Amino acid sequence: MKTLTSKILASAAVALALGLAAIGPAQAQSCLDNRQIQEAVSSGQIMSLADVLASAGIDGSAEVLSVQVCDEGGGLVYIIGVLTPDGQAQNLVLSAQ
Repeated sequence: MKTLTSKILASAAVALALGLAAIGPAQAQSCLDNRQIQEAVSSGQIMSLADVLASAGIDGSAEVLSVQVCDEGGGLVYIIGVLTPDGQAQNLVLSAQ
């Protein structure tokens, strides 16, 4: 019985540690909502998505799946999920400024 209890407690400790590790990075990074992104582009605080992609040399052959603008270390970046022409999905992190 003592062995079973210690195994359960060890499993719970590992699950708790993994859960806390997953929560930490999410809290450290703050992202703008769609309205805030539009306002930041309109005010000139950040470049438009099209301008960022063009400046990175990314042509229209990659399909954009998702877009976020997040604060990363004091600077705003676009986190862009794309599907490449060969069918691979990847995230690009490009400066928004």
